Amino acid sequence: MKQYKVGLVGIGAVGTEMVKVLRQRKFPASEIRILATRERDEEIAGETFHVLETKAEAFDGLDVVLFAGTEGSKGASKMWGWEAVKRGAVVIDNGDDFRMDDRVPLVIPEINPEALDKHQGFIANPNCSTIITLMGIAPLHRANPLKHMTAVTFQSVSGTGRAAIDELDAQVRAYAASGNTPANAGLANVQKSAYPHQIAFNVLPQIGSAKKEMPGFTTEEAKMTFESRKILGVPDLQIGCTCVRVPVFFAHSVAIHAQFTNPFTPEQVREIIKTSAGVKLIDDLSTSQYPLPLDIQHGDAVGIGRIRIDSSRENGMALWCCGDNIRKGAAQNAVQIAEEMIKRGLI
Repeated sequence: MKQYKVGLVGIGAVGTEMVKVLRQRKFPASEIRILATRERDEEIAGETFHVLETKAEAFDGLDVVLFAGTEGSKGASKMWGWEAVKRGAVVIDNGDDFRMDDRVPLVIPEINPEALDKHQGFIANPNCSTIITLMGIAPLHRANPLKHMTAVTFQSVSGTGRAAIDELDAQVRAYAASGNTPANAGLANVQKSAYPHQIAFNVLPQIGSAKKEMPGFTTEEAKMTFESRKILGVPDLQIGCTCVRVPVFFAHSVAIHAQFTNPFTPEQVREIIKTSAGVKLIDDLSTSQYPLPLDIQHGDAVGIGRIRIDSSRENGMALWCCGDNIRKGAAQNAVQIAEEMIKRGLI
């Protein structure tokens, strides 16, 4: 099998997971060259990597470069992405800077791999919540075209990055040591840097900043709308979305209410999910079986459950999706894109 020289820009939560996924999936890499803001050594899963400072010449000789920017992190792919392409590499970018660029395919390999065929050297990873949502809804859309979708997300703190994981952990520990009661769970002088409010024992109905072009909506909610339309190839699809940060370390959950062109039964939906790639059916309300973040975290598949008719709309269906945002929502999807490009002879 041909071996490929892989570059990786960024070594935070997503970058670290990308290295693990490359190794776990036995990606044919003769080299993994890690680039960051400064030169140093990093140990990942028992393996030591010498990290190089990101410079233009550091991309020379690489076949594929993964940009591992945490959601909302700006700059790396804008500064270096097209330079890496110019030097002969295929870029797969986890950041959001180029997702809606007409030159750049936005790809979930289980859903729209054919979009890779027209790539210009630069491919974008969708937003983590978009990936998890569409893994559940796209197989149904293929069988019965989607007309409208409402999604409410319940997003873990790891989507913000390592600092947010540490912040939730610190707040929970501070509460345990404070003598507070459940009736008084607010913490005085609580550490707040990743979020404007205490996240422990709380939910924050804001992810991202205000979207100027969509008054009242956030940038995260706009991503769900515009990215879903691009991936599904339905530019006028009606989508309503509210994105919420919850005190969970890993895995995003999404409650979806969808309207389809024709009627669906829950049994038909379950059969489609059972035969779709990258998802697993966990759906038995009588025995309290449904996807949970604690069960789904660190796994490869997106769990689908709570499937039922939504009688509030014609041809309505409701379902619940849950997936690890750092793996399938970021690192794993990027590596799968590279695998699909190899399969198609595009690298």
